Amino acid sequence: MNSKPVNYKEAVEYIESIPKFTQKHTQEHTREFLERLGRPAFDRKVVHVAGTNGKGSVCAYIQAILEAEGKKTGFFTSPHLISINERIQIGRKPIDNEEFYQVFEHVYDVVKKMEEEGIPHPSYFEFLFGMGLSAFEKSDVEYIVLETGLGGRLDATNAFPCPALTVITSISLDHTMILGNTIEQIAAEKAGIIKRNTDVVCYAEQPPEALAVLMERCAQTGSRLTLPSMGAVQIHEMTPFGSLFSYGDELYRLRLAGEHQIVNALSVIETVKILRRKGFGVTERQLSAGLEAASFPARFEVLTRRPLTILDGAHNPDGAKALAKALSFVKGKKAAVVGMLGDKAYAVSYTHL
Repeated sequence: MNSKPVNYKEAVEYIESIPKFTQKHTQEHTREFLERLGRPAFDRKVVHVAGTNGKGSVCAYIQAILEAEGKKTGFFTSPHLISINERIQIGRKPIDNEEFYQVFEHVYDVVKKMEEEGIPHPSYFEFLFGMGLSAFEKSDVEYIVLETGLGGRLDATNAFPCPALTVITSISLDHTMILGNTIEQIAAEKAGIIKRNTDVVCYAEQPPEALAVLMERCAQTGSRLTLPSMGAVQIHEMTPFGSLFSYGDELYRLRLAGEHQIVNALSVIETVKILRRKGFGVTERQLSAGLEAASFPARFEVLTRRPLTILDGAHNPDGAKALAKALSFVKGKKAAVVGMLGDKAYAVSYTHL
């Protein structure tokens, strides 16, 4: 497209024409891009989330809790299921087409100026990240929940200077052609988002080899690592429609089903505790309400109850294991329709289902 897009439809066509899986630009390039955008939303409180599985769910929990406390939030996520607008959310809703085009136009103008000066065009993900921060600045959100795309160390979101808190979800083998063939290599890429002197919350059942990498990174950066205690968990109820569990002295209910979602929720509970120490005044009631209200499409999503039809986005061996465990609470015969991209370990994943 040679001329400037003049409406939402043309803007989406332009973005979709940007190569998606090219080599990432350097962090210096992304920082220059954000500087030229005016350092959008750099003064907001950011929770930065990386990991292999569970990122979206953890982000959804955190955003729901912030909303329950009356905070205006922005959420940058990927990929989208139906509409590209889903990647940029304000107040738990994707921005509308008009807002999308307005921030697109701003980013487009900056990018064209960069190209005139010989600076390469941002990638698909980088362009949308610039749009996301610009939308959050424009809407004057107070908190931003920032989900990494692929990896962490070289991810565009890592160009954000100083998050209030970092969360590392479950780490397992995925995108091995890009991130590495071992848990240690992948963990090192995820740990790359841990900046100096920050608070870090880790998934409670992290593989030992991944946890060792995260601990080393925290030691190098002077950061504080919090690991939730599985010994403090008691599960009272587990169904395809959610769960009821206690953590310490408190009782929590989740709509997101599966034992892995309870483990994800522990990271969120510990995250809120740290935010409280930083002056975030969420009550225990608001925490409970946010956890129960959280939902996320294609995460063991019940489409119909009779017959019970479930949609899930598991796309790697560990994700398939978690899905199979959650399905063990469904009685009777089961039939699965499975589709995956060719770069996934689909033969291994199928065996778990």
